[in-house]
Amino acid sequence: MWQQERYQRIRALLSAQQRLSTEQLVSALQVSRETVRRDVAALEAMGELRRTHGGVIARGGEEAPIAERAQQQVPDKQAIARAACSRLRQGQTLFIDAGTTTALLARELSTLSGLTIITNAFDVALALRQPALGGGHQVIMLGGELGERAPATVGGSTVAEIGRYHADIALLSPVGISAAMGASNYDPREAEVARAMCAQADQVYMLADFSKLGISSRISTCAASDIDLLISNRKAAGMPACLELAALTGEVWLV
Repeated sequence: MWQQERYQRIRALLSAQQRLSTEQLVSALQVSRETVRRDVAALEAMGELRRTHGGVIARGGEEAPIAERAQQQVPDKQAIARAACSRLRQGQTLFIDAGTTTALLARELSTLSGLTIITNAFDVALALRQPALGGGHQVIMLGGELGERAPATVGGSTVAEIGRYHADIALLSPVGISAAMGASNYDPREAEVARAMCAQADQVYMLADFSKLGISSRISTCAASDIDLLISNRKAAGMPACLELAALTGEVWLV
């Protein structure tokens, strides 16, 4: 695993768990303690975490801001978004939740037309309504309260409105995904939106780059056995977490 890939893996682990021991990092990264110490020191110098006795804790105690996450793993996320688009066809109805990968998915959807897209994410809705990106879809923006952590609606009103619709596919971007916990999110209100979308869709597609595999965050949104398609990138090939998920999900596609 290259240095930048290790950095992203550490970020993803901290987003999901907030506190990690050195032993956990050694196990997750499959590197020496000295390599972990160097990586942690570099990330601390960037202001991304804080070292403690025997481990590290996340800066601010929660998932990194969405603006920061939007700059991470961009080529991998773009490849995942393009792959997801290739599985869609005209006339389908989609749920899309808020996330950096689903924001890129919205831009890739300009290559298609004739979809009905139901979303709680402002950046997804706005991208799909830009004439330069095609504008050939019906876009339904879910109402609700403005979330604190992402430009999206959340809360009971949003969940209730999801219940009015039925979709062919829910395309979601979780904080983490593991065999034990399935797809999971850090924020309770974002998690309940994702869970409601899964319940109202015929199929569930999870879009998750390699750094999210094997990670369990605070709240489960969908069991691994209920995921029809997991799209990740080729860096996940051979990862134990990827092999475990392949045994439980309908399909794993590495791009």
